Amino acid sequence: MPKVASYRANSVIYFQGDVSDKIYVLQQGKVSLNYTDIENGKDIHEVIQTGEFFGVKSALGKYPREENAVVLSDAQVLVFTVPEFEVFSQANTRIIMKMLKVFSNQLRRVHKQVENLLEKSEAESPEAGLFKVGEYYLKNRQYSSAKYVFSRYLTYYPAGRMAEQASRYLEVAESGSVKYGDGKGPAPMVAEHSRPAAAAPSPAPERPERTPGADLDGAAKDFYDAKSLFSQEKYKEALSGFKRLVESNADPEYTMKGLYEMGRCLFMLQQYDVTIKHFTQLIQSYPKHPDLVDTLFWLGQSWEKKGDKDRAAGFYKKILAMEGDEDAAVHLKAKKALRALEEAAHG
Repeated sequence: MPKVASYRANSVIYFQGDVSDKIYVLQQGKVSLNYTDIENGKDIHEVIQTGEFFGVKSALGKYPREENAVVLSDAQVLVFTVPEFEVFSQANTRIIMKMLKVFSNQLRRVHKQVENLLEKSEAESPEAGLFKVGEYYLKNRQYSSAKYVFSRYLTYYPAGRMAEQASRYLEVAESGSVKYGDGKGPAPMVAEHSRPAAAAPSPAPERPERTPGADLDGAAKDFYDAKSLFSQEKYKEALSGFKRLVESNADPEYTMKGLYEMGRCLFMLQQYDVTIKHFTQLIQSYPKHPDLVDTLFWLGQSWEKKGDKDRAAGFYKKILAMEGDEDAAVHLKAKKALRALEEAAHG
């Protein structure tokens, strides 16, 4: 049976990028779905009406949420799992017809947006067009979108004419996302008119094994090659890539980054005991690691997956007790995770 959940104003029901099988119906209050328009980069705030479903496509399709579901005023929602929703919809064919109409309108709108984007960039090569889309998002401090686009660029064009700059921009987007969050912070320094080189460079010869401290550009490329694999959900391959980077110890900065990303890969591979051991060692070795707060969150998530709710809650509380931007994504996720545990305990 579906459950009733209550949310306070200014809380978040789910974040863009979350993966969940939950489908929601707004019973009372006000909820807004916030996302970025793919055509013009503007922030869209779609207010859900009482009685409307949301979170349906991503739950049924088993892909990450495309928007943030933000509570504008105290709200009460009905929460379905996918099996519960399927049973419910079979007995209420009117609901299916209503959803089909909504999905059809959304698909037409997305098709039109993509068509417009293609028309605007038809004179450019796909490589240059993709790079410029990433620049646009970065310039407008849409860090999540910029990270996604530059990751795609490095996946499709690992030896492209702008691969080196895309790697730098991806790092800027990741840093901005952690420090400020989408739409916040100072405007990143982005070249006003990026132009690809006159001709693509010839393929680089196979690199010999590196010695510590040598070939830092190679370390960056190896890191973002592995990041691209992670974004494609090829977690085993990504883990191998990050492990090779760490073992090469070509650059201390990328070694630290690689260690953190190895932990994320282990979590995605559902190796929770290994994840806990890995992240614990990471904190002991690098107590001032730049991703320390995110590491604590993944530790909490791992303990939660193992069923130890108390230990998980301890990590979430530690994050919330630490100094930092309360609006940062990891603080909001920790707050949400802790609230879910507390609601489950009292439910």
